[in-house]
Amino acid sequence: MRWVPLTLKTLRLPLLAALTAAVVSGCGFQLRGTSPVPAALQPLAVDCPNALPARFCESVREQLSLGGIELQPKESADYVLTLRDYSQDRRASAITAQASAAEYILRHSVTIELLTANQIPLIAATDLTASETYRYDETNVLAKQREEEELQQQLGDRLAQQVIFRLVPMTQERIDAALEAHAANQKPSESP
Repeated sequence: MRWVPLTLKTLRLPLLAALTAAVVSGCGFQLRGTSPVPAALQPLAVDCPNALPARFCESVREQLSLGGIELQPKESADYVLTLRDYSQDRRASAITAQASAAEYILRHSVTIELLTANQIPLIAATDLTASETYRYDETNVLAKQREEEELQQQLGDRLAQQVIFRLVPMTQERIDAALEAHAANQKPSESP
């Protein structure tokens, strides 16, 4: 083994890499696929029933954590993100001359709702959908099954991203406006 003395020349690349990382992280750079979730939604609980795919629920929680949101149990959170009615659908979208499927559409959907701890809706029940089309080949069934499984996972992750994107506009100003509108609707109207 040959001994290489440490000089500025040998340290240049690692030093440049460290400096670049410091500059990039300091300027607010974010990796593609992550989104800035407003700090106003803290602490937040995610109500994801066992009937929903565990991978989907974990993906939503992970993306929230990466966005800097403090997750709490439902009982101690100020806001509750409710996820329900998750469905997966697979339909033939093209048929061959032999009347077999040549192409499929995969579709995942979920309903989300954002409530305060007092059950005041900030985001009304909203359906989100992600879909993908893929070609089917009867001569390569195993490869196509693997492709479908990968697409199913990607659709779940895409749907989780859509959930996060729906939370992005919920700044403190928007939350306050929604609470004021709710309070105004709750006051009994006065008749002359």
